[in-house]
Amino acid sequence: QVQLVESGGGLVQPGGSLRLACAASGRIFSIKAMGWYRQAPGKQRELVAAVTSGTTNYADSVKGRFTISRDNAKNMVYLQMNSLKPEDTAVYYCKCRHQADNKYEYIYWGQGTQVTVSS
Repeated sequence: QVQLVESGGGLVQPGGSLRLACAASGRIFSIKAMGWYRQAPGKQRELVAAVTSGTTNYADSVKGRFTISRDNAKNMVYLQMNSLKPEDTAVYYCKCRHQADNKYEYIYWGQGTQVTVSS
């Protein structure tokens, strides 16, 4: 079992920055991928950014503004968000794809952290 805890959300003015962090803990064997998703009120959850062992990918709406990074030694993933816009307002969720020692892969989600961009 893997637990994910996000931090770093809050209220920021348009054009501002926030840095989200997600810490994975528990019986960690091999984390294959980590990523950030977001869900705004009345909308479906959508991918923001994800990182595997060698690649990153971003939603078109955040390219050039957000940067995902991963610290494998600490089992953490970060999301640096710059030039924030009101449409970035959402609950941001951390997701982890974990391969257990039985070789099966499992998906885990964090509880979410609120990001509000407003003047």
